[in-house]
Amino acid sequence: MSSTTSIHGMWSSRLAFILAATGSAVGLGNIWRFPYTAGEYGGGAFVLVYLLCVAAIGLPIMMAEIMIGRRGRQSPINTMRALARDEGVSPLWQLLGWMGILAGFLILSFYSVIAGWTLGYVFRAGSGQFAGADAGAAEAMFNALVADPERLLAWHTIFMTMTTLVVARGVASGLERAVRWLMPALFVLLVVMVLYAAQAGDFAGGLEYLFYPDFAELGAHPGEAVLSAMGQAFFSLSLGMGAIMIYGSYLNSRASIGQNAVIIAAMDTLVALLAGMAIFPIVLANGLEPGSGPGLIFQTLPIAFGQMPGGLLFGTVFFVLLVFAAWTSAISLLEPMVAWLVENRGFSRPRAAALGGMVVWLLGIACLLSLNVWSEITVFGKGFLDLFDYVTANVLLPLGGVFIAIFAGWVMRRASTEDELGLRSDGFAYRVWRVLVRFVAPVGVVVVFLHAIGLF
Repeated sequence: MSSTTSIHGMWSSRLAFILAATGSAVGLGNIWRFPYTAGEYGGGAFVLVYLLCVAAIGLPIMMAEIMIGRRGRQSPINTMRALARDEGVSPLWQLLGWMGILAGFLILSFYSVIAGWTLGYVFRAGSGQFAGADAGAAEAMFNALVADPERLLAWHTIFMTMTTLVVARGVASGLERAVRWLMPALFVLLVVMVLYAAQAGDFAGGLEYLFYPDFAELGAHPGEAVLSAMGQAFFSLSLGMGAIMIYGSYLNSRASIGQNAVIIAAMDTLVALLAGMAIFPIVLANGLEPGSGPGLIFQTLPIAFGQMPGGLLFGTVFFVLLVFAAWTSAISLLEPMVAWLVENRGFSRPRAAALGGMVVWLLGIACLLSLNVWSEITVFGKGFLDLFDYVTANVLLPLGGVFIAIFAGWVMRRASTEDELGLRSDGFAYRVWRVLVRFVAPVGVVVVFLHAIGLF
């Protein structure tokens, strides 16, 4: 049985954990990446495949990661070392913790740059710069931002300062207090945007596009669409980067891991679907292209907001929503390294947060410069931002997910997992989880991984 508390503090309630873990999972991946990925593969059919992948792959791995975190009650590195010792296996399993922390650092370095774009767009929307914008003006606005390293540095610095200040305050005063108002505010803003889309957009068309599964719309390469849905489901839940593991370590021993994981996955998926319900009606009503790729948020939506009644207000609300989503995820990405510095180097939490934030900030400078003055500098043909994105999404996170599933399903004793999950080994729920975490989830993630590196 795990120890009852973490030295870093504990969530005050089950709700606090759910809000924090949902905040970690909900981010730009849900509100920025999900709509344009669904658009690229025709909407409804992609959404259906995505939901199946969340249930069969994302949920069992999330349960495993929370379980490992709560049993170890330490940073991911120390948790994996302690559990490997308890289970009588190689201490090299601690490398899984290091891999998660590295992934979190690399992700946060470019994530902060993109979050900086959303901060910049809050002020562009609020000052009326979207008014009357056509495709050329929207593209020019975005390109001008990306080409200006000083402006990008300012927004990146502001966002990393926001993130570091929250983490420095600790579990109760920092993480929990932030998500207690950020997550409800995020849901309220999303609902407001959906209601706005229902009034000002083609809501019926948007719902049909999002929820009517026409499998012919998966395109000429349906296998690629299925793999993309699998990858989106896995990555949108914040798995394999240490964030869910460290949040699990602050969870009360009596709380049901299975119930909490289901609620978190459901809320994460709800946010993605609400984002689609807010975006597609606006896009379709303005004759814009749903499958316009990553530019959907920053180049397509400003055109729509600039032409619609109330566009100034609701354009501003939408980008504030994006900032909130990015902020809750960023907090969870910095926390694992801060916990390790406190445990292993004796740092105070403010000092650990400042050091971790500084390292991420420096890496982020390389990412933002790769968009402009360092655009000629490439590694394996990619600039720093694209390289960090590729390495984390296609290598570190899939490997992290596979090894979490293997450790929980094959290395940990049945008695250990049964004890931590609070499930009877002969019960239906435990048997389903064990089959999914031992066979279905690892195979699914390996397929995504092999496809991403061009071997499948």
